Amino acid sequence: MSISSINNQRVYSSYQQLSSGKKINTAADDAAGLAIAQKLLSQSNSLDKATENAGIFQDMTKVAEGALGQLTDSLQRMRELGVQASNDLYTDSDKRAIQDEIDQLKQHISDTASQTQFNTKNLLDGSHNPWHAAISADGGGMEVDMPVTTLDKLGIADFDVTGNFDLNDIDNALDMVNSYRSELGATSNRLDYAMNNNSYTSYNTTASRSRIEDLDFGKGVTEQKKQQVLLRYTLMMQRKKMEDENGRMQQLFTRH
Repeated sequence: MSISSINNQRVYSSYQQLSSGKKINTAADDAAGLAIAQKLLSQSNSLDKATENAGIFQDMTKVAEGALGQLTDSLQRMRELGVQASNDLYTDSDKRAIQDEIDQLKQHISDTASQTQFNTKNLLDGSHNPWHAAISADGGGMEVDMPVTTLDKLGIADFDVTGNFDLNDIDNALDMVNSYRSELGATSNRLDYAMNNNSYTSYNTTASRSRIEDLDFGKGVTEQKKQQVLLRYTLMMQRKKMEDENGRMQQLFTRH
């Protein structure tokens, strides 16, 4: 390969780098650098997806926590009705009327447990525990047990003010739901930390990849100008060499 061809390729490569903004466009430009850059790209992409996973999982915990807030309201009302029914002033008929409202509240709690969903998956009936949150770049992460809020789990399936009842049953259910809400809050905070860490790591990984494969435009323009000058100089020297050789040939023919 002639010197001019080599210089011409270098000029073409400099134009390619300036147009793409990258100093590595093919494996021939820097085989080792390309391999490292691709690994860093894979890592940053995985970190970004893990961050997205954490955000979606956090959205799911918010849906569950919102449902638990409704359960808290229902249980608070059930306790009020229980205190009301504890008063001897009320007749059996009155207590049955009170129980009718309690039954409706119990049905609401049951429906919330069976119908609260995220992406068509039930959250509060225990049918899917544990949940895997893939919040790491390697697909790992954390396992989370979502709350189970069925009437049996809360211990209030048989709560009935028309017979013997204990308000401690409602208090225990409230304590359980409050504990669930606290755990979901802690899970949400942990997901926040994971997202922040992933974002920070992804940013620095992307910066490292950029240093390997992205072009410094100042140096790129300087290199392009240098290669253009070298190409012109090489062509000029080749032309002069050809002219000198043609001159010598003409002298030889003239002598003969």
